[in-house]
Amino acid sequence: MVDPLIACGDVWLVGAGPGDPDLLTRKAEKLIRAASVVFYDALVGPGVLDLVPDYVRRVAVGKRSGRHSKEQGSINDLLVEAALAGERVVRLKGGDPSIFGRSMEEMAALTDHGVRVRICPGITAASAAAAAAGVSLTLRGFARRLQFVTAHARAGETLDLDWQALADPGATLAVYMGRAAAPEIARALIAHGMAADTPALVVINASLPDELMLRTRLDLLPFAVETIADEAPALLLIGQAVAGAGEAKRDHSRIAADGDVAWR
Repeated sequence: MVDPLIACGDVWLVGAGPGDPDLLTRKAEKLIRAASVVFYDALVGPGVLDLVPDYVRRVAVGKRSGRHSKEQGSINDLLVEAALAGERVVRLKGGDPSIFGRSMEEMAALTDHGVRVRICPGITAASAAAAAAGVSLTLRGFARRLQFVTAHARAGETLDLDWQALADPGATLAVYMGRAAAPEIARALIAHGMAADTPALVVINASLPDELMLRTRLDLLPFAVETIADEAPALLLIGQAVAGAGEAKRDHSRIAADGDVAWR
């Protein structure tokens, strides 16, 4: 007998990708359609949620900085409760569940209760942002290494990061949730040796119709972020590999008066 894609009492942590439903994996879509309940994050794109059948129960468990609808412990409890009740559970997470998705906390809670849990990967925001900008996250001779970090910190706390390693001129730095921390990020990277004119890219809502990109440089990063009215989380890409961002669409860009920041 063939094992069903998702059995009663199973939990799948599913990567919803950056928001565009066309970037969802085929397996992710099959799991969404096979579920009896879907717990979804705030960053899951509306087009992805439209794929959830009407007969499938939806539960919003989204968390955004300063606006948590559910604490992590409560989310863990909901997943365990649904699985033990025999539901076919999909936990839908923006991007890839294994990149700043707190997947291990949920997996630990589930396995402690004897629940089988598996992961379906998704496209992470950094990949979607680079693709939309027409740049590569790595570049021979300039960026042979890629570093992912999150700038999310509790209120009142400073970022506890290895700035010396992050300031590597031979790497591309992808900073998730980087809007509020942009001034601190720019100061710390420059203080640890990264050139002030290092190319930087700010991306909001990568892959969605309201996608926004700002091309700038490291020392002007705080200014660039301040120009964004949208409250959505910002992804920052910093390094020589992103130098070409927007070049192919220069004729359709607005250039700031100082010529150092451009946006679409």
